Amino acid sequence: MRLILLGPPGAGKGTQAQRLVEKYGIPQLSTGDMLRAAVKAGTPVGLKAKAVMDAGELVSDAIVNAIVAERIDQDDCRDGFILDGYPRTLAQADAVQMMLSERKQRLDAVIEFVVDDKELINRIAQRAEKAKAAGQPVRKDDEPAVVPERLREYYKKTAPLIGYYYAKGMLKTVDGMADMDAVTAAIEGILGKVAETA
Repeated sequence: MRLILLGPPGAGKGTQAQRLVEKYGIPQLSTGDMLRAAVKAGTPVGLKAKAVMDAGELVSDAIVNAIVAERIDQDDCRDGFILDGYPRTLAQADAVQMMLSERKQRLDAVIEFVVDDKELINRIAQRAEKAKAAGQPVRKDDEPAVVPERLREYYKKTAPLIGYYYAKGMLKTVDGMADMDAVTAAIEGILGKVAETA
C-alpha cells in the first residue's frame, strides 16, 4: 500500500498516518525524519543535505527527492509506505511519479484531508493551550503567529497537488474536521475499495 496524505498543517495527517502504520505495518515517511536519518547515517545524499543545512540554507528539491528515493529502497518499504508532508510541490510530485515508475511501482491512493481554515486555526490554538496547561512545550508550528503563514504556504505551494492528483483519478477525500475515529473509518473505506480494484 503506497499512500500520500495531503492537507494543511494541523489537519490530522500525522495522527491518521500512525494508525495506518499500526494497521498495515508500513512506515510513515516524513521528509524531516528522513533528512535527519540520512545526515546521521552519513549517506552521500545525507552529507550533501548536512552541508546545505549547516550553511543555514533550505535543502533543494533535488536533495529531498534523492533522500526519498534512497529511503523507499529500504526493506521496510517493500510492502509500501505513507508519504506525509511530501510531495509539497508539483515538481516533487513529478519526481515521485518517476521514482515509482523506475521501480515498477505505483501509488495506491492520495488522500486529501478537507478542512475548514477557521476551525483548523481554532483547533491548533486549542492544542497549543492544552500543551501549555499541561506544562508541555508548544510545538513551534502551533504558535498562533506561525499558523496563518503555514496555511498560506500550503495553499501557495502544495494545494495545486489536489488538481494534479484529481486529474490522474487518484484523489480521494476525507472530512479532516470529523472526529478522529470517523476519519480513520473513512480512510479504511477508501483503502478497502482500493484493495478491491488493485
